[in-house]
Amino acid sequence: MNSLSSGNARTKSLRLLFLALALILVGNTGAYLIRTGAGSIQVVGIKVPTQNGQWVAADLLRPRTATSQNPVPMVVVCPGFERRREDLDSYSLELARRGMAVIAIDPYNQGASSSTRERRSATVEGYGLFAIVEYIFSTPNLNYVDKTRIGAAGYSAGGNAVLQAASHFGGRRTKGQAKSRSRARAAEDQTAGDSAPSKEAPSKLAAVFAGGYVLTLTDALIRPIRSNVAIDYARYDEGSFRNQNKNADLRKAPEALRLVNSVLDPDRAVSEVEIGKVYGEPKSRTMRVVYNTRNIHPFLPYDRESIAHMIDYFTTVFDLKPGIPSSNQIWFYKEFFTLLSLAGALLFLVPCATLLMRLPAFQSLAQPVPPPLPALDRRGKIRFWFLFAFFAILACYFYAPMVRATFTLFPAASSSQQTWWFPQRINNAVLLWAVANGAIGLVAFWLSYRFHGKKSGVTPGMLGIKTNRRELFLTLCLALYVTAAFYILLFASYALFHVDFRFFFVAAAASFPVEMLLVALEYIPLFFIFYLANSIRVNSASRFEGQKEWVSMLIMGLGNSVGLMLILAIQYAWFAYRGTVFWTEEWLFMNLLFGIIPMMFLLPYFNRYFFLATGKVYLGPMVTCFVFVIMMLTNNVCYIPMR
Repeated sequence: MNSLSSGNARTKSLRLLFLALALILVGNTGAYLIRTGAGSIQVVGIKVPTQNGQWVAADLLRPRTATSQNPVPMVVVCPGFERRREDLDSYSLELARRGMAVIAIDPYNQGASSSTRERRSATVEGYGLFAIVEYIFSTPNLNYVDKTRIGAAGYSAGGNAVLQAASHFGGRRTKGQAKSRSRARAAEDQTAGDSAPSKEAPSKLAAVFAGGYVLTLTDALIRPIRSNVAIDYARYDEGSFRNQNKNADLRKAPEALRLVNSVLDPDRAVSEVEIGKVYGEPKSRTMRVVYNTRNIHPFLPYDRESIAHMIDYFTTVFDLKPGIPSSNQIWFYKEFFTLLSLAGALLFLVPCATLLMRLPAFQSLAQPVPPPLPALDRRGKIRFWFLFAFFAILACYFYAPMVRATFTLFPAASSSQQTWWFPQRINNAVLLWAVANGAIGLVAFWLSYRFHGKKSGVTPGMLGIKTNRRELFLTLCLALYVTAAFYILLFASYALFHVDFRFFFVAAAASFPVEMLLVALEYIPLFFIFYLANSIRVNSASRFEGQKEWVSMLIMGLGNSVGLMLILAIQYAWFAYRGTVFWTEEWLFMNLLFGIIPMMFLLPYFNRYFFLATGKVYLGPMVTCFVFVIMMLTNNVCYIPMR
């Protein structure tokens, strides 16, 4: 019997639908109230045209108290690699609550910002941050901003961007700019004769805060800086093997020492930095502070202590007395509410599909659910758990080689060049991993059925695989309808509340270039191999008579994610034991797993629910592949060619 044929099925689907919509509404409303300070902060999306036909997408947060009569400081917030502006709401929201205006940007090649024509975007453009600072400084539109108090805060690659910006606006020049400037000065000297040289204008950036990045703190970068600078580097940063001392302890790190000693007299230079101590003076823009928060790299922007450091730093350099202590933080409530929205949106997929299947066009998709496989005997259990462990180890083993293979198969994206040939550098590794695991899974299933299943009484009718072209076409149409409904909900939420569905590393982003849909057409067909293999594994090979549904789905959820968990376990166990991560060159790819593992755990649940609704293995992988892959693509660096 199919689950849709029961008398209570429609009522159950409607209840699930209302629950999903209620979660989304509560989540959106709560996130909106938190982000806007219950009306005390204006939040709007903006798009700033920049050089070479590029643009930067951003969110502008303006405290309602900021007016032309009461101008306030402004801080530009730049997230890191693989991140979006919403990922640093912990920075943006807490600064805005304390009376600072904020522009939180999507870096070039990320989020809704354009690609960039520059190969050295961090150095030359600050991933778009340079252009935003110039815009703030020169535009009359931001008449509520005190343009002598412009700051920048960034995390990871965004931390590099703000350091590059401090050096750039402090007077650093490229070779071509230096020659042009030299000629201009010579002409001025000839005209002015023996008159005294003019004093150099102050830097447009009064202060910068760099989180999670110290690699470029060289003399060449530091020397031109004429801004206050603070850095906070995770004490257990996985990328610290690249630093000069090969560790994350900043007390004697040459990078931190260079930064601090750059504002001290030679006879007062320090040989060890005191963590958290203020060196220099904020009024003279020589303030230097070094923090070393005890956390790992990906969690630093979600660490309350680190965020408190950032708050204290900007309130100090801008001479603010906000009346709200830095320990009073509410950004995590916004994360909680967007989690409710995300949970509601994912839950929405199931009742949306089952209710659409009651329409005449899709009624034929509700087929009887095949009987489960016979209960496992002792030998069957041994075989099952052996394969469980085998595929977990295989998933763990394949990931790093697939990362390395991307440099051969996708050379343009791997070297940050614009390309239409699979333009997502990091996701290309996940794609190869998924194709390899999916293909092996399909072959293993066929071999298992061919040489064992038939002998054990398994019939084709038990597998839910047999179908026809018409049924596949209708299933595809239904999956597209469900995906469209999901994104209509997302876009409506963004239009009404200016929030999307997210929780830390998992997000359904609402703003992205329309070209991303073309990119999705490249990735989805290949990813579908993995999603289909998972549905077959969950429903055709691992649904046994007498086993409770929740037990079966839990085992499959673990089976789909434990291999990836093992990668992180090896990475951090080795890091704890040796002080260096196991996979060094691939460490950023390993950090991506924090967002992939939760979705991999949930995938079998969706595949089972859709199987019970249709009696076939196809609707689940179609819906989840469309939704999950688009979610992943819109939260990743993408080198789409400029027009």
